[in-house]
Amino acid sequence: MDHSNHVRLSADQLTPGVLEGATVYGADDDKVGQVDHVHASGAGTSVVIDVGGFLGIGAKPVSVPLDELEFMRDEAGEVHAITHWTKDQLKEMPEHRDRD
Repeated sequence: MDHSNHVRLSADQLTPGVLEGATVYGADDDKVGQVDHVHASGAGTSVVIDVGGFLGIGAKPVSVPLDELEFMRDEAGEVHAITHWTKDQLKEMPEHRDRD
């Protein structure tokens, strides 16, 4: 996918309502996962990405720093992100577990 014509999101647009559900593309430009939810705000913000699985079943949630992802809108207005990680690298990360 050519991301050069996509509009980068500004810092004030990086809200859970905008980011949750966004597709994440990896270093090889393959789909690596989908944003499940956002943790915290400000400098310590992290994004939980569901990696692998099929239709949300069997996906592994991993947490990455927000600043490791570049969020943008495509020509249709859909939000997505790109990262330097591959799907295999994300799968190797520790599983994220919410603390209730």
